[in-house]
Amino acid sequence: MAKPTLKSRTILTQLTQFNTNASQIRSISLHSNPPNSQTLIFIGTLSGNLLLLSLNHHNHNSNSNNNGIDDEVNDNEVRFVRNVVISDSAVDAIHVFSEIEKLLVVSDGYIHFVDMELVKSVKKISALKGVRCVARRLCSNDGFSKMTVGGGGGELSIDENCVFVVGVGRKLVFVGLVGRGEGVVGSLVTLKEVTCVDVVEDVVWVDDSVVVGCVSGYYLCSCVTGQCGLIFAFPDRMSVPRLKVLKREFKVVVLVDNVGIIVDCDGQPVGGSLVFGGCPDGIAEMGSNLVALDGDKMELYGKKSGKCVQKILLAGEGAGPHVIADDADGSGKVVVVATSSKVICYLKVPSEEQIKDLLRKKDFKEAITIAEELHDDGEISKETLSLVHAQVGFLLMFDLHFEEAVNHFLLSETMQPSEIFPFIMPDPNRWSLLVPRNRYWGLHPPPAPLESVIDNGLLAIQKAIFLKKAGLETAVDDAFLFNPPNRDDLLDSAIKNLIRYLKASREKDLTSSVREGVDTLLMYLYRARNFVDEMESLASSENWCIVEELETLLNDSGHLRTLAFLCESKGMSSKALAIWRILARNYSSGYWKDLPQTNIKQELGVNIISGKETAATEATRILEELSDQHLILQHLGWIADTNQLLAVRVLTSEKRSHQLPPDEVIAAIDPKKTEILQRYLQWLIEDQDFDDPQFHTSYALLLTKSALETYKTESLSRDAEAGTSESGRHSIFQNPVRERLQVFLQSSDLYDPEEVLNLIEESELWLEKAILYRKLGQETLVLQILAVKLEDSDAAEHYCAEIGRPDAYMQLLDIYLNPTDGKQPMFKAAVRLLHNHGESLDPLQVLERLSPNMPLQLASDTILKMLRARRHHHYQGQVVHNLSRAVVIDANLARLEERSRLVQINDESLCDSCHARLGTKLFAMYPDDTVVCYKCFRRQGESTSVTGRDFTNDPIFKPGWLVTE
Repeated sequence: MAKPTLKSRTILTQLTQFNTNASQIRSISLHSNPPNSQTLIFIGTLSGNLLLLSLNHHNHNSNSNNNGIDDEVNDNEVRFVRNVVISDSAVDAIHVFSEIEKLLVVSDGYIHFVDMELVKSVKKISALKGVRCVARRLCSNDGFSKMTVGGGGGELSIDENCVFVVGVGRKLVFVGLVGRGEGVVGSLVTLKEVTCVDVVEDVVWVDDSVVVGCVSGYYLCSCVTGQCGLIFAFPDRMSVPRLKVLKREFKVVVLVDNVGIIVDCDGQPVGGSLVFGGCPDGIAEMGSNLVALDGDKMELYGKKSGKCVQKILLAGEGAGPHVIADDADGSGKVVVVATSSKVICYLKVPSEEQIKDLLRKKDFKEAITIAEELHDDGEISKETLSLVHAQVGFLLMFDLHFEEAVNHFLLSETMQPSEIFPFIMPDPNRWSLLVPRNRYWGLHPPPAPLESVIDNGLLAIQKAIFLKKAGLETAVDDAFLFNPPNRDDLLDSAIKNLIRYLKASREKDLTSSVREGVDTLLMYLYRARNFVDEMESLASSENWCIVEELETLLNDSGHLRTLAFLCESKGMSSKALAIWRILARNYSSGYWKDLPQTNIKQELGVNIISGKETAATEATRILEELSDQHLILQHLGWIADTNQLLAVRVLTSEKRSHQLPPDEVIAAIDPKKTEILQRYLQWLIEDQDFDDPQFHTSYALLLTKSALETYKTESLSRDAEAGTSESGRHSIFQNPVRERLQVFLQSSDLYDPEEVLNLIEESELWLEKAILYRKLGQETLVLQILAVKLEDSDAAEHYCAEIGRPDAYMQLLDIYLNPTDGKQPMFKAAVRLLHNHGESLDPLQVLERLSPNMPLQLASDTILKMLRARRHHHYQGQVVHNLSRAVVIDANLARLEERSRLVQINDESLCDSCHARLGTKLFAMYPDDTVVCYKCFRRQGESTSVTGRDFTNDPIFKPGWLVTE
């Protein structure tokens, strides 16, 4: 038996052989029947006999050994069926027409037809003589021209399953079967003849193209036009043309010595050339490979790569020329080689077995390359390619090549993330039932925790090092043998790469259970490497982590921030807030793992404060969106102790769906935190438009108390340190309290001014008192404060203008001249008042109020100006009065003229409204000279004429002696 010699991998394996014990074999052909895994082998001999053998390989795959090669040969798998005599000459070629269940046999220069079971008599076609070669038409799905009888539109129907071309001398004869039907054999007719340049030695027919091999070269002929063109010319006439049609690609291999060139239907080369070891005696197609038979050896070449992937020696299998044949249907599973008297059957090793064989040898790169080639050629599905990637990934995991393993995991589209769960969490666990079982080829151990995988791998490396020293070969990577890895480095690499895989898996469409496992175990791995930032990012984003699985773990490791974020993302706000409270209270106790290590006490204090505020800020962010009154008020206190601005943010948040009851919030605020209460009341009043007088009064009283405290503090000491403004004492307000108090007292009308006034009555807050007295209508007190206490003449005069009465200025003048509290008369202010507003005052009253002590030179100019203005006003009033009287007289005169105007009416005069003749009727005339009858006048009214003009709103002005238009 011929033993295959492995060059790269095993694709063909010998199945069985058969000794004909007859004359030498000349030709061979195959036909496979896939349903029952039976292959019919037709053998033509030099003596003119045609033998039928039956090959059964139904149980071959299941009975193969683990390596898929070197199976035990069972001679009973090939059996002789029968034979028939074709002629006295050699059987040169056999072609299977399975569609019509016939064999076309070329012998003695004639074509013979015989049934595939070799039962019926042989039918010789005598019309064609000197036949050298025959080729069936191979039709693709891209379209082809249908042949017709005689080249015209004959009515005879040609059976496309039996159309072939015959090479006879220099001619190509196209033959078709017509008239075949149920129970009718039909007859062969000549469809077309084409003359070639040289004697036809070999021929193939694909669609409309016929590639012809002659001793002078290869030619391309068209079965439609009959035109022939040269593809390639041989350098000498010693070359033997040989053609092989590729049934899967619908292409043709043309041989030039030891080079095979693949051409398409147009004769154009596609892809690279195949360089064989010698000039092949025959070529067979085996999936994505070509099998070249050269003397006593058989070599397999990849169609795309052109590389020799397997070599099989046939030494000792008989002398003489050898022939080779593949499946006529292009299935590419069986190849038969015939020597002079022996038939050797080879079966293609299943693709999976080829890959398994390489994986067992740990040739992972070659296994992946082959799998990708098989997938590109359509021999394995995408699911199988994904399975191979996953299988390689698992093998690499146990070989401690974690980065490469994860790379293959990511290339597998069918691998489930749950398959790596056992590497992270020991069984049994919540997700144990999600892990698929028995999905691979049993080439790797069951997944186990990473620590165990690494420990076992390191132990295997130690054993391999010992065996290497003893001169034995091992399967362990040489890099590990010469430089054994460190356990911690391996564990770090494994965790980082599993993190990479789980992160990529989060983007896939997974079930909820698997998503929970992915996110939860991703958090496990983050914690194992103390990736704090990644942990917090995962916990604070949308995730499927199971809090119950992580709570104890994170709590024990001190990653409370991560736990708080995780609880928040799961809607467990109460637990999250409790954790932030613990962190704020125990920051300096080591609960914050991200605290920088420092030996400087001051920096440590700054970090503690920053950490507490960070906790308060995170809690604030949660509370801003909550409407749970109890929970908010429960945590308001410690947040306010940390940062009052954050407490204000909690109370005044617009993000929550329902606002908190103001009364309960006010009651819950610490009375010592007056600024928080002030800011909350300010928000209620200014932003929420609350008009409850109680809130307005409370806000005013709080501001007043703060203003009094600030005033007292500033009064105690005027130095820079004690007199610092509120902003210097870290106030939550930007504006000073007195400014806010004054603005509110002026803008609001809902507070009780008497309550506020009672509070500041004994204080020196004079401007605030003036505002309150103004609210109460105490004009005199307001003027006294503005003029005497504050000495603000502009404000006093402005207030007098608001009052709008002249006696207000007299009252202010009285205050200037006769101030209270023992102050001296304010003559300059009085003179200024008279200068600005003296024209509107009664000079007599002013003179009566002037003090005898007032220097005359201060008031003389002002009084003189006031008297002159008074006189001017008097004269101006007289002019206005006389002008008004003239206007009245002019108007009366114009009205009189209108009423006394004469209007001439004759028999032809018409009413401008109803167009009736006026005659002796009563009529009326409007200021715009329109005339209407009395009836229309009553209907129109006095103010609106026929033109529609309303004289009440749009009067007419006519020129007079004073009034002009």
